[in-house]
Amino acid sequence: ATAGPRSFSAAEVRARCAQGACLVSCRRRLYDLSGFVRLHPGGEQLLRRRAGTDVSAALDGPPHRHSENARRWLEQYYVGEIEQVPPRDRTGTGLVWERVCSPKPAAAAQLCAWCWDSLWVPQHHNHCLLPQDLVDWQKPLLWQVGYLGEKYDEWVHQPVDRPIRLFHSDFFEFLSKTAWYVVFMVWTPVVLYLSWVSYTSLAQGNTRLFSSFTTEYSIPVHKYYFPFIFLLGMILWSLLEYLIHRFVFHMKPPASNYYLITLHFLLHGQHHKSPFDSSRLVFPPVPASLVIGFFYGVLRLLLPEVLGLSVFVGGLCGYVIYDMMHYYLHYGSPRKGTYLYGLKAYHVKHHFEHQKSGFGISTRFWDYPFRTLIPEETSKKED
Repeated sequence: ATAGPRSFSAAEVRARCAQGACLVSCRRRLYDLSGFVRLHPGGEQLLRRRAGTDVSAALDGPPHRHSENARRWLEQYYVGEIEQVPPRDRTGTGLVWERVCSPKPAAAAQLCAWCWDSLWVPQHHNHCLLPQDLVDWQKPLLWQVGYLGEKYDEWVHQPVDRPIRLFHSDFFEFLSKTAWYVVFMVWTPVVLYLSWVSYTSLAQGNTRLFSSFTTEYSIPVHKYYFPFIFLLGMILWSLLEYLIHRFVFHMKPPASNYYLITLHFLLHGQHHKSPFDSSRLVFPPVPASLVIGFFYGVLRLLLPEVLGLSVFVGGLCGYVIYDMMHYYLHYGSPRKGTYLYGLKAYHVKHHFEHQKSGFGISTRFWDYPFRTLIPEETSKKED
């Protein structure tokens, strides 16, 4: 028989919080968020301040009503139950969870179980039993997800906090993972070198725009134009970032097509399934070099050689900034009120609740004209 959940006294919880743990409760269920505090989109200090308290009201908002995915996410850190203190024993400790609630039966069921295909299954373990276990987490996932069929889209958008293995081969698995600083170390020297090549080539005064069509009306491109061309490349990258994220990474593969589901999971689905897997937050240099080479070839065909190179290096710089920002939005703790703080909250909403909007990562700019901006919450606290 499976052992029931462990019981924790209020004194034990207070002692653990005093030692630096971040324990919170939702009604009588106790969660250890010590490993999640730095990742919380509201900031580490927000969770630290709520250590040792009941977060039921905070989950419902305002200012933010947490999504069903966020509530599922919380269940991964479940460690046990708070001991119910009889009224005569209450001593005014200040712990909110000692005021035990009596939720409605349906609400109580949701605290202790998941509903999957109309079946309630009890939850007494750190990792959710259901829909995550549609696959075998002890084996590489890449070759399993294609068999999920019509359940794939719902499954992949229910995030979990655990690492993913894609391949059987250790070599290919190694190539599929990248530490954030590798992107900076590999591509920053390339950006600097190509910037110098572009500037010195423009300084020779031989580059003219439209020279392939007419020599009389061609426009000379001076070296002083390089910063503006570089900036144009960065802007074009931000648009490309949006388009790829929306139309490639968020394509909905046909439920009957094993190969397209597998491709989607390889490109982006894995990231939505495990959004805090630190080794899979940036693009590995080997496949990235193939994509980057393709776009360089396109620019060489469309623009004069030096002009195309100048636009390309600006775009490459934009890509490096994007990858660094993407990692920071998942693992950084920006100060409240800053631009990055808002961007982190925006991106986390995309992962947990608004997967069909909020496609801008390094900027929300393109979500405005394409009408995919995540709406602001306007909920007000009930009396």
